[in-house]
Amino acid sequence: MSVTENSVGADPTPEEVKELVARTKPSGKKRPLALLALVACFGSLLFGYDTGVIAGALPYMYLPHDGGGLHLNSVEEGMVGGLLAIGAAFGAIIGGRLSDRYGRRHNILMLAIIFIVGTVGCVVSPNVWVLYPFRFILGWAVGGASSTVPIYLSETAPKRIRGPLIAMDQFMIVTGQLLAYCMNAWLSAANGGPHVILKRAAGGHPAGEKIAWDDVANLANIGNLVASGNGDTWRYMLVLATIPAIALWIGMRMMPESSRWYAANGHYLEAIGALKRVRDDGGKDDVAQEIEEMVEVRRLEASQEKWTLTQAWNTKWTRKIIVIGCFLGFFDQLTGINTAMYYLPKILHAAGFSSANAIMLNVVTGIASCIGSAIGFLLVGKFMRRHVGIYQETGVSLALFALAAVFGFGINKHMVNGEINAATIPTVLPWLVLVIVSIFVFIKQSGTVNWILVSEIFPARIRGVAQGLAVGALWIMNAVVTFAFPVMIANLGAAWTYLVFGCINVCALIFYIKVVPETKVYSLEQIEENLEKRFS
Repeated sequence: MSVTENSVGADPTPEEVKELVARTKPSGKKRPLALLALVACFGSLLFGYDTGVIAGALPYMYLPHDGGGLHLNSVEEGMVGGLLAIGAAFGAIIGGRLSDRYGRRHNILMLAIIFIVGTVGCVVSPNVWVLYPFRFILGWAVGGASSTVPIYLSETAPKRIRGPLIAMDQFMIVTGQLLAYCMNAWLSAANGGPHVILKRAAGGHPAGEKIAWDDVANLANIGNLVASGNGDTWRYMLVLATIPAIALWIGMRMMPESSRWYAANGHYLEAIGALKRVRDDGGKDDVAQEIEEMVEVRRLEASQEKWTLTQAWNTKWTRKIIVIGCFLGFFDQLTGINTAMYYLPKILHAAGFSSANAIMLNVVTGIASCIGSAIGFLLVGKFMRRHVGIYQETGVSLALFALAAVFGFGINKHMVNGEINAATIPTVLPWLVLVIVSIFVFIKQSGTVNWILVSEIFPARIRGVAQGLAVGALWIMNAVVTFAFPVMIANLGAAWTYLVFGCINVCALIFYIKVVPETKVYSLEQIEENLEKRFS
């Protein structure tokens, strides 16, 4: 049945809803919710892969052009990461509007194509200036997925499993990151780590010998001394993302549109048909009741002037919800999680590991992140949303203060001209950094509830665009942190950098305790009613 059809006309009464549900057949083949979530979350897998893969790619991008790399400097390094985040902010905001207008499923299909175009463009880029716009395009897809996939899951899932199902989105993000770290480690090991071959003898190294990049990176005029290298390894790391992008496009073509999106646009027969494709026939799910709730919300909203983002901002209670959503996004990035996602090899190298070993050890934190996300399924299913957020912010703050202490009172004593003195640093210190970072990402991922909250707190009529704004705010802060972190490390040092992030997260802890609303035990429609009463 066409999306443009409205076979019902006016909003049906509860009796009419029951009659329509009884005689309306599913709009296609039954799709288990687990399969639907898995397919939709390929978008989240791509989100994780494309943000995580850069951690292993950057050491190769630093190699000179003759060595196959892009000869990056610290500013260009920040731009490579930051442009993806800026693109993601635009993708989240505009993607929210597009998903409201054309549908959640339609948006995800379009994003799959953008993922492919952005990835292939990055892989074939001959220099960093060509790479920049394709990183922005790839970011557009990442931001669109981060905005649309949680909405699609929250609107499709029954209340009884909504939290764990949306948590699957977060699990697939960190699974994508772990996959990226594993592919990075495998390709790096297969290629012998970042290395070059010199044209002539320099710095005590003979001409023609394969030399680890760490051993010659600081030589004067190094760009003119390199004959060849394995810098193009980063291209192989990135191109692998096309495989899940193709799987996403194929899989979503077999899935139904969001029933709540249909209902919000008055297409009740389509809403019933889509809902029946993903609901249990054994009596666990009451399709008629769900449709009645959707009709009631639409009826209440239809009695008011149509909601736009401008009107939502000018209305007291919705403005407060939008502000809360934006700060959920801000504080999620100010945990500093992306300093681990994008720059962990750089952090581990600063702590005393070689670049090759740092890329390999990135897998350890990826495993910790994945285990944490799996534990997050249990936490969001058992505990209140706010309590999980409070646990996350408490643990993250303590871990960041611990990192600041290790760098400030331990590693900094063994720095000479900005480089680690391998002869004097105790072996335990680099490994201690790895342990603390692993604990940090475990706590962050096991306690991540911001994606669930921002997919639940907004009114139905502006859910897509408002969530897009909140996720856009998240990605803007992501860009700020991504660009600022290398500069902060270079100018403030690791100790003061992590101390600043730790103090910010104490503020985030207070925000969760004092401001964030609870949503766990309510339907989306009940959440909307509760928040209107609370904030009006």
